[in-house]
Amino acid sequence: MRRIYEPENLLEAEMLLGMLASEGIDVHLAGRHLLGGAGELPLQGLLGLAVPDEQAEYARQLIDAYNGAEPLAGDEPETVPGTLIC
Repeated sequence: MRRIYEPENLLEAEMLLGMLASEGIDVHLAGRHLLGGAGELPLQGLLGLAVPDEQAEYARQLIDAYNGAEPLAGDEPETVPGTLIC
């Protein structure tokens, strides 16, 4: 297993976990249970997505595509243009 990405928060981690799993990638979310120790542990680097070595490149490509996604015309809210609606 190789740690390939550190999500900013648990919501992003769960969304990416589901996306990668739906693509057939065996993904593990490390650090989920450490979030309860906030205040005692550092806030950065607790969460990490790990995948088997042979799936790491494909998983990184999917995450890069997710992070670079642009809203489709008409899909963004009028009050906040350029924001994706999930």
